[in-house]
Amino acid sequence: MHVLVTAGPTHEPIDPVRFIGNHSSGKMGIAIAEKFSAEGHEVNLVLGATHLRPADSRIQVAAVQTAAEMFEACKQYFPKADVIVFAAAVADYTPKELSPVKIKKKDNELTIELVKTKDIAAELGRLKSDKQLIVGFALETDNEETNALDKLKKKNFDFVVLNSMRDAGAGFQHDTNRITILDKYNNETKFELKSKHEVANDIYDYTMKLIQKEKDITA
Repeated sequence: MHVLVTAGPTHEPIDPVRFIGNHSSGKMGIAIAEKFSAEGHEVNLVLGATHLRPADSRIQVAAVQTAAEMFEACKQYFPKADVIVFAAAVADYTPKELSPVKIKKKDNELTIELVKTKDIAAELGRLKSDKQLIVGFALETDNEETNALDKLKKKNFDFVVLNSMRDAGAGFQHDTNRITILDKYNNETKFELKSKHEVANDIYDYTMKLIQKEKDITA
């Protein structure tokens, strides 16, 4: 199969030295890309602003910085992808204007006007064909399952991987993760805290199980 994976944060520049970003390391998305590649699939990894890189040289990496750059790269690979995993933590907002020079400290307050970035998963989810399977991620701090199910439906995901910031050892920067998978068939599967490579195995297995279920339904 052809597989598209996004990973890492985006950095939205304010001026030549500052940006808006988040704490994502890209570890989870990279582990997922490595698992699919190890199983013999062709993987395109659109990787945000992180110093990490996959150890598997077969993975084709497109390094990006901003949400706009990530969207353009994803649009390029999306049409041929059989499986798409949106694991990146894309910034929801970006500065309306980029200062061409470093902003100097003057007043006690600084106001920066922000505008929404393009919702990559939602935009591409609308283009999803019956032969494609899309996996989304939801990192939540409250109303976790409600918010994750909302993403599942609105963005046309086949299943969503829910992380809670309230779970110790899960979320950004950790080498471990604890996930719950919610799928479009109203199934909910909870997993214990595991290494991110083990979590990648679980996500891969669930993907393959869902692909087989789709085949059985249409047979």
